Amino acid sequence: MYAVIETGGKQIRVEAGQEIYVEKLDTEAEATYTFDKVLMIGGDKTKIGNPYIKGATVEATVDKHGKGKKIIVYKYKPKKNYHRKQGHRQPYTKLTIKEINA
Repeated sequence: MYAVIETGGKQIRVEAGQEIYVEKLDTEAEATYTFDKVLMIGGDKTKIGNPYIKGATVEATVDKHGKGKKIIVYKYKPKKNYHRKQGHRQPYTKLTIKEINA
């Protein structure tokens, strides 16, 4: 059984026991987080929401919060003596999917 959930403006296909990385959530580590924006549930019988399935939830455990690898943003304009170098590390939350409630 799998589900498609919406979080952080993205859609993610999840299964029970899977570890996923999502945009940072405002929860503490080792807490339980419930996704109520379930777009689709697949398996023996497929359910598709309009846009969400009423009463369907996906429960996950928050493993940790962290930051991704650093990316470098470098702006440059030739012949104008303009250089800007900036780094960015995107925050994330690591989750483990516990169960899908249809």
